[in-house]
Amino acid sequence: MLKKNEINLLSKTLPFWDNLDQDEKELLISNALIEDIDQGQLIHQGNNDCIGILVVIKGCLRTYIVSDEGKEVTLYRLNANDVCILSAACVLDCIDFDVLVEAQTKCQIIQISPAVFLQLFSQNIHVELFSYKLATERFSDVMWAMQQILFISFDKRLATFLLDESNRNNSLDIKMTHEQIAQNLNSAREVVSRMLNYFAKEGYVSLSRGQIHIIDKRSLSSLI
Repeated sequence: MLKKNEINLLSKTLPFWDNLDQDEKELLISNALIEDIDQGQLIHQGNNDCIGILVVIKGCLRTYIVSDEGKEVTLYRLNANDVCILSAACVLDCIDFDVLVEAQTKCQIIQISPAVFLQLFSQNIHVELFSYKLATERFSDVMWAMQQILFISFDKRLATFLLDESNRNNSLDIKMTHEQIAQNLNSAREVVSRMLNYFAKEGYVSLSRGQIHIIDKRSLSSLI
């Protein structure tokens, strides 16, 4: 059973909340679970694994696809108060490709039963509109990721990533390994390490184990 603060989070995160009647709210609450997820744990394994809607309380989820050769392509990440809709392929017919979701950091999430969400989706137009709107936004994120991979040089992509992470965490220290950055940028660890070493030689950043410290934000921004 969700606690009061968790119900409040749902009411603020789900735009359709105020358009649910009391029975629908109680149905949703009674079929939502709090889960603590370890870093690196795979939460959703593709179309055949419909786990419902996920609301991130804290931490970061990474959504990605895997090629036949095993190459991972990061599509987007979800942070606190974000909602994952692509984990509910059984609700939206437009989701017809395998998307995987893993915990990039230690996470806490609210998982809403797929059967219950499908029921609300079928009977409440506001839930349906929210679902399609969110799916459209996520597909826009996917297209942005593809554009970055295909058309943007790697130094610009890496500089953008470092600055975005710095702004997101309000810190000049980025606590990620080169391998984790490579996963997010759909590149090889060796490529990330080589470019970070170049940035360090230029005085843009300093490197230590599991962490990058931004020294010169202005110079990094000039690369973009």
